[in-house]
Amino acid sequence: MFKARLSVVCGRVQPRPAKSSVSAARTFTSSAPRSKQRLVILGSGWGGYEILRAIDKKRWNVTMVSPTNAFNFTPLLASCAVGTLEFRCAVEPVRRFSPQVVCYQAWCDTIDFKQKTLKCTPATAPLEYEGSASAPLAGTTTKDTSDPGTGNAFKLRYDKLVIAVGAYSQTFNVPGVKEHAHFLKDVRDARAIRTRIIDCFEQANQPVLSDVQRRNLLNFCIVGGGPTGVEFSAELHDLLHAEIQRYYPTLARMAKITLYDVAPNILGNFDKSLGIYAENKFRRDGISIKTRHHVERVEKDRMFVKEQGEVPFGLLVWSTGLAPNPLIQSIDSLEKHDKTQGLFTDQNLNVITKEGHADPDVWAIGDAANIKGQLHPATAQVANQKGKYLAQKLNKIVKDQEHTKPFEFQNQGSLAYLGDWKAIYDRSSAETVKTKETGRVAWLLWRSAYFTMTLSIRNKILVPTYWFLNWIFGRDLTRF
Repeated sequence: MFKARLSVVCGRVQPRPAKSSVSAARTFTSSAPRSKQRLVILGSGWGGYEILRAIDKKRWNVTMVSPTNAFNFTPLLASCAVGTLEFRCAVEPVRRFSPQVVCYQAWCDTIDFKQKTLKCTPATAPLEYEGSASAPLAGTTTKDTSDPGTGNAFKLRYDKLVIAVGAYSQTFNVPGVKEHAHFLKDVRDARAIRTRIIDCFEQANQPVLSDVQRRNLLNFCIVGGGPTGVEFSAELHDLLHAEIQRYYPTLARMAKITLYDVAPNILGNFDKSLGIYAENKFRRDGISIKTRHHVERVEKDRMFVKEQGEVPFGLLVWSTGLAPNPLIQSIDSLEKHDKTQGLFTDQNLNVITKEGHADPDVWAIGDAANIKGQLHPATAQVANQKGKYLAQKLNKIVKDQEHTKPFEFQNQGSLAYLGDWKAIYDRSSAETVKTKETGRVAWLLWRSAYFTMTLSIRNKILVPTYWFLNWIFGRDLTRF
C-alpha cells in the first residue's frame, strides 16, 4: 500500500543534529510575532480548506500543509474526467491566501502530541529528477515507496493543530487494483481517466485490430455503486452518446459501460425508491449493472470477477469507499473507531486520548475523524460543516471568547447525476423537511447546488461558462 503523508510549517531555521538515516532533520519555528499562536492545518480538503478560508489570519499565524497545492472540488471531478468541464473548474489554489498564510507541499509522517511537533517530508520531486521521464509526480496524494523524494526531513512546531488529512481509496487488498485501476479522488485522477478514454478510442480505431480487440478496449468498467461510480457512469454515457457517436460512429456502437458492486443495490445510502429509479434508468440507457459481484484480482487490461470469470477492459475506475490515511494509522495515543480507524473526537471536535481526555489543542475533522457516539456519513458536506464550525471556534478562542456550543450536522440532502440531464435528490433522512426528487427537477437542483457551492468568483464564472460552451460546441476530444 502506498504510504501517505501530509505536512507543515514556518520560517526561521534552528540547526539540529542529523539523526541516523534521516538526512538533516530540521526544526522550523514561526518568524511571526510571538503574540500570534501557531495554527497548523494538515490537509487542503473540504474541512481544511474551509478553515483556511474563514480563519482570522490577522490573529493567527496560519500554516497549511498538504501534498497538493490546491483544493479539489470533488463533485465536479466526474464532469472533468469526460470533458464536460475543464480541470481548472474543479480546483482552488491554496496559495491564494499568501502571504498571510504559509503553505508547504509536503507529507506529515508523525505527530508528537507531547512536544507539539510534526515530522514532515517534502512532496516535491528532487531537482535531479526535474524534466526527466522518471520524475515522480509532485503533488500526488499517495506516497510511492519508489519515490526518492527530496531526502530532507524536517520538524515543525505548532500551538494548535487541525488534522484534516482525509482518507484514501479503499481497495480491500484486491491484487492489482493500485497498479491497473484508476481512482477519482482529485484532478490528477480525472486527467488520467480523460486521457485513457481518448486513448481507448484512438487505439480501437487502428485498422490492424479485430472487432473482438476493439470491444475489449471499449469495455469501460466501474467498480463501486456509490455516488462517485454512478455519476462517472452517467457522465461517460453522455460522452458516448454525444461526441463519441458523432466522431467515432462505428466504435460508439461497440462501447459498453458496466457498473459493479458487491451490494444488492447501487446507491445504498439513498432512499430505496431512488436507487431503483437510478437502476431502471441505467438499464434503459444500456449501462449494465452487476450487483453482488466480487472482483478477485486485477491485471493489465483485464480483471477476474468471482461470478463472471475473466473480464477484459480498456478502462477500470475503482470507487469502493474509503481507507484510513497512513498518518492516522501511525497514531497510537488517541482513541479510534474500530471499523473506520478514524480518530474519535468529542462534540467540540477535539481528539480524545486513550485515557479518555479531550486534547484542547488538537482537533480532527473530515474523513479522518468521527464524533464519538454519533454516526455521520463520510461526505464533503459533513467535512465542510465541521470546517465552518471549527473556524468560528478558533476565531473566538483567539479573542478569549467562549465557544462551547457542540457541533451539529445539518443534513442538506444528497444528489447524484444520472445522465441525460436527469438526477436524483434525497433528503428523506433529514430531521426537518423531508423530500425526494427525480428527473429534470433534481438535475436543476444538482447544477444549482454545485454552482452555489463553488468557492471563488473565478469558478462561479468558469463553471456555468463551460456548461454553456459544451452545450453549444460539444466536448473537446483533443489529447494533449
